[in-house]
Amino acid sequence: MNSSLYRSLFFLFLAVNLSLVACNKIDIVEQSTAIPGYEWKYDFKPAFDFTISDTASAYNLFIVLRHTDAYRYNNIWLRIGTQAPGDTMRYQQVDIQLGNDAKGWEGTGMDDIWELRKPITRTPFKFNNTGDYKFSINQVMRENPLTHIMNIGIRVEKLQ
Repeated sequence: MNSSLYRSLFFLFLAVNLSLVACNKIDIVEQSTAIPGYEWKYDFKPAFDFTISDTASAYNLFIVLRHTDAYRYNNIWLRIGTQAPGDTMRYQQVDIQLGNDAKGWEGTGMDDIWELRKPITRTPFKFNNTGDYKFSINQVMRENPLTHIMNIGIRVEKLQ
């Protein structure tokens, strides 16, 4: 075979693979909100709405948090509310580890800004009903306002 045939086959192979990758649907939804003045007060409770249409699939649920290097603690306590369609809001308190003294901050950092994604549930779970789900988050640390928190959000990942 000559080199032009190899080149043609290579580009055909590349085009087919790229078209297959482009057809894969990514089932990830992420929403976040900025914390005003990087001072998270007790009464600031960001809320996020997600529409779930597939109850047969399992999902992972994550907290997405961005903070500055000046944040004073290795963790953050959050009160997370979840409301299924036609139901009342149900709450859970979670302790999110942000780092430790030996290894520093978890997540990815650039200059003095750190972002991390932490699972809320220990295992993937299935939503019981289709429809609009509402999530709310508020900080329940002993400090009010809690300084140096920049953004907070929720990420919902559908498992394939």
